[in-house]
Amino acid sequence: MTGATAYRCSRVFDGETMHHDGALLVQDGLMAGVCPGPNIPAGFAVVDLARGILSPGLVDLQVNGGGGLMLGDVESVEDIATICAAHVRLGTTALTPTLITDTPEATARVIELAMKAWTDRVPGFHGLHLEGPHLFAGRKGAHDAGLIRVMTDDDIALYLAAARHLPSLMITIAPETVDREQIARLAGAGIHVSLGHSDASYVQCREAAEAGATCITHLFNAMSPLRHREPGLVGAALDLGAFSVGMIADGIHVDPVAMRIALKAKTGPGRIFLITDAMSPTGTDVTSFRLGGREIYRGNGMLTLEDGTLAGADIDLPSALKYLTEKLDIGLDTALAMATSGPADVLGRPLGRLRQGHAADFVHLNAALAVEGVWLSGKPVR
Repeated sequence: MTGATAYRCSRVFDGETMHHDGALLVQDGLMAGVCPGPNIPAGFAVVDLARGILSPGLVDLQVNGGGGLMLGDVESVEDIATICAAHVRLGTTALTPTLITDTPEATARVIELAMKAWTDRVPGFHGLHLEGPHLFAGRKGAHDAGLIRVMTDDDIALYLAAARHLPSLMITIAPETVDREQIARLAGAGIHVSLGHSDASYVQCREAAEAGATCITHLFNAMSPLRHREPGLVGAALDLGAFSVGMIADGIHVDPVAMRIALKAKTGPGRIFLITDAMSPTGTDVTSFRLGGREIYRGNGMLTLEDGTLAGADIDLPSALKYLTEKLDIGLDTALAMATSGPADVLGRPLGRLRQGHAADFVHLNAALAVEGVWLSGKPVR
């Protein structure tokens, strides 16, 4: 059988369930299914990965940069490819590079390059995330308050045009600054509207969900907290099943107790999924970099402004998996789903599962959850 390979491993995670002594069948760059290791069909060449975990490629919906570049600084499709490549090597085979609040001109430039990146099929590129500029300045975090602004008809026209040419487009907005009609127009065009950098009330968040918002950006960070008389955005994220919720699991952005409570409290069908909020140092050994004219310092697993404000995260998805399983005692299958099928379901695209007909994008992790191998469309890239 031409181009047919079976990858056998002591544990195979299909996106939802862990199989022991299983095999992933790959033919012509596509997945052909999962089967028990002893029952590999005739005609498949066997690659025995021995021990570890074979998993769908990891999926990250919030990646500000990597390989020494921030998305806001890219000048070519090759620059976007550099960011994606840094994450692919770390096991993230699908990502949506993320532009934090910037000027209208920079936003238009990045959107144009992103559309070209998809046309050119840049490895790992699966869409774009615009985190701003339509946020609430009082919850700006490391965003430049001077660039935060209201959403105009011209902005909406730009986003609707981009959505027609990108595989996925996510936009983080603050519901107190973007009205229901605007949210409905974006959502109606297939744009994934996420709430974040907001001081919104629970009612405002519920109304945004009713208008079509479906996601929450970095739970607990830069948002109205859960209070006993006003549940705020945190309360809405956990209580409303319409929301899928991104979370940074580095033990710095969110205390492990808060993570554990959130995982127990989340109402479905929306799920909590992992994001890195990675910045340009990912995949490099640099100790500082510039962001919007400000110096960002890297140390002790953190990225901070000079005043100590967190400025993105210094973690990759395998490290987040290790944190969840070791520090929070989260089951490995649950943690893996948070980095594969969970974020994939937000996009509604054929990612994050070892399913027949999907592109054969997968990773091999060792027992310590370090990356041993990465494949894109059945071809090894690490």
